[in-house]
Amino acid sequence: MDLEKISRRLEFLREAEKLKDVLRSAHTSGGRTESTAEHSWRLCLMAIVFADELAGLDLLKVLKMCVIHDLGEAINGDIPAVVQDAFPDKSEQERIDLLLLTGSLDDALRSEILALWDDYENARSAEAKAVKALDKLETLLQHTQGLNPVDFDYHFNLTYGKKHTSAEPIFAALRALIDLDTQERIDLSMTDRS
Repeated sequence: MDLEKISRRLEFLREAEKLKDVLRSAHTSGGRTESTAEHSWRLCLMAIVFADELAGLDLLKVLKMCVIHDLGEAINGDIPAVVQDAFPDKSEQERIDLLLLTGSLDDALRSEILALWDDYENARSAEAKAVKALDKLETLLQHTQGLNPVDFDYHFNLTYGKKHTSAEPIFAALRALIDLDTQERIDLSMTDRS
């Protein structure tokens, strides 16, 4: 047993805990602002729930990607999807932050986390493409069930992440159902404003 390695991994976990305090633009069904850690948790749950539709994929790799895909946000926070186009270096900054966050880890574990993140970010493997799609779908799902502010832009949902969610039949089917929920929210918000 290498106590130094264990101690350094605990230090990493202490730093990663900050993700619990990183808030996103989405709201829970109770109206509280969602954290990035909560988003990552439900993303993992989605991967488990739809595992039977992800035949041929390495589920452990999928789950690992789900957990680490936003890990770098523990340092500088989340950039809401609706404004990400204004931050062209978002990916670069998240990777720099992930490098900083994983600095205490042993080389093998650090390399594994970085390789998973790079794969996800560039959507290289089938697993990364699936996680990208599920990530977008989880965000859309939260938008449709959250107790959002009255000025929430539900129209954004109808185009967000389309290229990722149309890649496979399961993701397209999920997207179609969530888009119906989005349209209901749009219709309801129009009715409330009249």
